[in-house]
Amino acid sequence: MKQIEVSAALIFRDGKLLITRRHVKSHLGGLWEFPGGKLEAGETFEECLVREIHEELGVEISVGELFSEISHDYPEKSVRLKFFICKLISGEPQPLDCAAVKWIGKTELADFKFPAADAQLLEKLGGLDFAR
Repeated sequence: MKQIEVSAALIFRDGKLLITRRHVKSHLGGLWEFPGGKLEAGETFEECLVREIHEELGVEISVGELFSEISHDYPEKSVRLKFFICKLISGEPQPLDCAAVKWIGKTELADFKFPAADAQLLEKLGGLDFAR
């Protein structure tokens, strides 16, 4: 089974975490996720994240510590996701290459439907201080 390498950002602001909604016609369409994307040849996970966040949301970020690494097998592919704590440097996130963006508090995490691969991360986020 083909493994896809994905880098994702955990961007906090004022006690809230940024999530994005997948386009309805995409794989896992309509679900919410943490912004990021697939690595391109020769990229590091950090370089991928800076590029993807700029393309997807039109903002600049700095990539900090690795928060979690998760592997998950879907019927059609396997994904390895690395989630990094990131800081917004400039700009206001806009849905350039996603269906929607939303800032949510920790208590709101359960109100949104995420892909199965994110389930382990959601558990870990429950113990994290969102007021970074």
